[in-house]
Amino acid sequence: MQKVLFILGELDDDDIDWMLEIGDRKEVQAGTVLIHQGHPTDALFILLEGSCSVTTSSTDGREIAVLRSGEVIGEMSFIDTRPPSATVKARENSLVFSIPQAQLATKLRQDVGFASRFYRSLAVFLSNRLRVTVSQLGGTSSEIPNGEIDLPDAELAKDAKDNVAIARTRLDWLLRRLKGSDE
Repeated sequence: MQKVLFILGELDDDDIDWMLEIGDRKEVQAGTVLIHQGHPTDALFILLEGSCSVTTSSTDGREIAVLRSGEVIGEMSFIDTRPPSATVKARENSLVFSIPQAQLATKLRQDVGFASRFYRSLAVFLSNRLRVTVSQLGGTSSEIPNGEIDLPDAELAKDAKDNVAIARTRLDWLLRRLKGSDE
């Protein structure tokens, strides 16, 4: 399941409208670095189309993950305010939605309902990521279809499953609105 669905399933329509108002749709060329390991970033990204490569200096720049459409990028540094632990670079021409961290942080401080929904969604998908990592360390990564770093929908908690349908609808709506901004 796409990670952005965790967020869209928790947020309400007004929250998404606010994100569309302050965010920016950006086309990035293959090779563009979105996040530099060790350097602060000023945005949280949602990968709308394309793919990105994740590398770290501790693996001598070897690719450790591939991010695909629906991934959220930069969330760890946003939450813990530490510099990014990896570099994220576009593998191909891609489309991202960039949300300025400063404006997001202000909104989270001022709007308790939004903050509750936003942080819960991040907690759910970070938990999902940790479960997948643990399963891969345990040697069960071959059970994950197509090498995707994700848990199948069947393994999601009931409340997360309930939000999947509405989140998919919201993602389609969000993509249509963002793509329509060029027309």
